[in-house]
Amino acid sequence: MTTTAPRLGPAPGRGTALARLLLVAAVLLGALLATAGPASAHAALTGSDPQDGAVVATAPKEVRLTFSEEVAMSDDSIRVLDPAGKRVDTGELQNLCSGSVIRYGVPLLPGLPDGTYTVAWQTVSADSHPVSGAFTFSVGAPSTTSVALPDTPVGGGLVGALYGIARYLSYAGFVVLVGGGAFVLACWPRGAAVRPVQRLVVRGWLTLTAATLALLLLRHPYTKTGRLGDVFDLGGLRAVLETKTGAALSSRLLLLGAAALFVAVLFGAYARRRDEKEHKDLTFGLALGGTVVAAGIAGTWALAEHASTGLQPGIAMPVDILHLLAVAGWLGGLTTLLVALRKAPSIERSAVERYSHLAFGSVVVLAATGLYQSWRQVGSWSALTGTRYGQLLLVKIGLVAVLVGIGWVSRRWVRRLAERHEGGAGPDLDEVRDEARDEADLGEQPADEPDAESGTEAGDRPGTGPDTEEPDAERAAQLARQRAAVATARRIKARDADPERAGLRRSVLTEAAVAVVLLAVTTVLTSTEPARTEEEAGRGRAAAGADAAVPNRPVDVRLPFDTGGVDGKGTVQLTLDPGRTGANALHIYVLRPNGRALDVPEVKVSFTLKAKDIGPLPVLPDRIQTGHWTASGVQLPMAGEWLMQVTVRTSEIDQTTIEKNVKIG
Repeated sequence: MTTTAPRLGPAPGRGTALARLLLVAAVLLGALLATAGPASAHAALTGSDPQDGAVVATAPKEVRLTFSEEVAMSDDSIRVLDPAGKRVDTGELQNLCSGSVIRYGVPLLPGLPDGTYTVAWQTVSADSHPVSGAFTFSVGAPSTTSVALPDTPVGGGLVGALYGIARYLSYAGFVVLVGGGAFVLACWPRGAAVRPVQRLVVRGWLTLTAATLALLLLRHPYTKTGRLGDVFDLGGLRAVLETKTGAALSSRLLLLGAAALFVAVLFGAYARRRDEKEHKDLTFGLALGGTVVAAGIAGTWALAEHASTGLQPGIAMPVDILHLLAVAGWLGGLTTLLVALRKAPSIERSAVERYSHLAFGSVVVLAATGLYQSWRQVGSWSALTGTRYGQLLLVKIGLVAVLVGIGWVSRRWVRRLAERHEGGAGPDLDEVRDEARDEADLGEQPADEPDAESGTEAGDRPGTGPDTEEPDAERAAQLARQRAAVATARRIKARDADPERAGLRRSVLTEAAVAVVLLAVTTVLTSTEPARTEEEAGRGRAAAGADAAVPNRPVDVRLPFDTGGVDGKGTVQLTLDPGRTGANALHIYVLRPNGRALDVPEVKVSFTLKAKDIGPLPVLPDRIQTGHWTASGVQLPMAGEWLMQVTVRTSEIDQTTIEKNVKIG
């Protein structure tokens, strides 16, 4: 008769709780990534010449763009297109940077006709994120244009989504790889021989390696073409390797080779080493080498992203490395602890207590480095609530606070376990495990030993002669496996019946679910324009064209005047249509105090833009009829607050000048 050992699995209640927690984490993660959109650019366009929407009298010789931070430009980064979509720039990029001003330009072809021109630009900011945009200006007067810009911005679409997923997986792999190795070395050396822990750390290495390769292949279509088919474009890959981001990703792959050696030694020689002195020496060597490799891998992010640009990069990059290592020590160790609690035969209380101290130290480092990074990237309280980066940062701080609260609950469970152990209450799981092994060994009774009940030897029992020796050996092996399975079931039942350990497992599982969402928020945060940069760019745009934000209607003003002579009093009614940059029609009505038209010898008008040192621009209107003067094609080249001066002469010697500030959009 063949007997099959029962299949063992997690208790139904525990599996249901795990499923619910993972479902909640997956929903939150999906919602977060779904609303993340394409990566926000970290370099912003703060100004242009001509400005967006400007109407100029004559075609400019070049187009200039000003950015908030360093950008990587190429000859085709700025393109100027005529109304038919034909390129009208020379394609020769000009570096006009001076000091802290980041400005680039491109010359235009001579003799451009009137019409609306489109400026399309695309580049990569200093922290590796693509940025693009477009605006229009007109020569002479606006016209229709057939230029069609892509609906999907650079860094968006399917390629952007895949790149974002690869970024998330790279962070997750780093956390599991570094945190798992640190947990084994610092908290639970015996875990180096535990198969589930080995699989977890190896999968972390595989995930980080695969994600890094994916990022390297996707980099060219992510920043340039947007086409998924270009992932195997060797020319594009060669160009990526010459950039700062390409160098960081290739360096990460080389460091992952060293990390593979670390993992092999940790789960090979280290797990088998029994001599205490050799074990301590190997622990020191692995800790030193692992720290160097982990810091190097973390440095590949610091080298190419937020920390490498902006305020105090020399301080920000080491701080960013410490921040990433602290995250890995906390969340990676937490993941390893969860696997040990659920999959390993047992884990010592001392290991859990050591991890509790490691997590506390990681949280302290995380808080200190996070505080500095928040100040550096946000800069003001208004930016904390008024920008997307600040709002995401508040969400991240809230999740960290939740994790710390759940961690405090876990520490309470650990203390209760320790107090019960010191008081001698309850079974120790290692003892339960040893007893289970002893019970299993009883099933492996040799065939030639006396039977305890009958007193006969195995060979004298019916069906145990030489002819049945092979079937009996097979049956004995089956019985031994069955008894071992029963012993294992008893051990798991004893472990699951322990309320302190069950509570610790639940709290650690909850921490892991929150950590999944926290890691997703961190990934989106690193792809979002820092609040400080966003506010500075907004101030730059406001300074360059705040005055352009005026109603889209003609300028209509009434100005009283008094020249001091006969019929020297009256009102000037002036209309400027459409009241925007470019060509305008000017109508002037000179009226008596009773509202009737007043015939005067001369009217003159001038416009001055003091903020840009433009003007005065004189206008000499023509007399149409009594009291009505007009001028067509009045050119106002830029938006802003213009000083309008009107001179009225009522006789050979009597005249006056009146003025008014008007906003031109």
